[in-house]
Amino acid sequence: MLKKRIIPSLLLKDGRMVKGKNFDNFRDVGNPITAAKVYNAQKVDELIFLDICPSAESREKVYDVIKEVATECFMPLTVGGGIKNCDDIKAFLDIGADKVSINSSAIRYPSLIRQASETFGDQCVVVSIDYKKNIEGKLEVFIDSGKTPTGISPFEHILNCISLGAGEILLTNIDNEGTMQGYDIEFIKYVSENTNIPIIASGGAGTLEHFYNILKETNASAVSAGSIFHFTDQSPIKARFYLSNSGINIRV
Repeated sequence: MLKKRIIPSLLLKDGRMVKGKNFDNFRDVGNPITAAKVYNAQKVDELIFLDICPSAESREKVYDVIKEVATECFMPLTVGGGIKNCDDIKAFLDIGADKVSINSSAIRYPSLIRQASETFGDQCVVVSIDYKKNIEGKLEVFIDSGKTPTGISPFEHILNCISLGAGEILLTNIDNEGTMQGYDIEFIKYVSENTNIPIIASGGAGTLEHFYNILKETNASAVSAGSIFHFTDQSPIKARFYLSNSGINIRV
């Protein structure tokens, strides 16, 4: 059985690390390169970098961050934000990223998923899906950093992405994101039991018990988290030992 993973998620804005709540009210939480070095010293399983305000200017700053992190750190790196074509993907892979995260473009240009998986291998292709309840109380995919409704159910979108060659799915419940009140266990459980690719649960971690609950009660392959590592004294090392001592199959 594959070991479960803990993946810190670093949100980038203008080259700085930020964190918000429900994809809003972002505040500066530090230098991403410094944070990456700390996580590297703690031997985290992976790191995810997501540019939340992609533009030509911010892309250059993200390149600078990834180049330095890839040179000095030795964990797999996933990078996303504003990826629209295979040239964007190649640019990130060429400077040290191991995987790319495709979000809005998976809705707007779904053929990119197939093109990317055929060109670079499906192990490089993570589709990031942000969702929340709409005014009718049904789960719906939102794009453009949670601003634009799509009218598409997340599970329908997941199945389509898998059929196109996605290698991994990163699922973020916008309603839970940044609240530190726990993951969306119900939906993650359903998805992870009805698909056959790795599912990364994101949005809501605030205690080590939240990691345990999502990994114990679902078939998620990994948990991604930000606030718990930014705003509490918990760390990936503490999380790994806690989970291992609680019977979760995780690297210590």
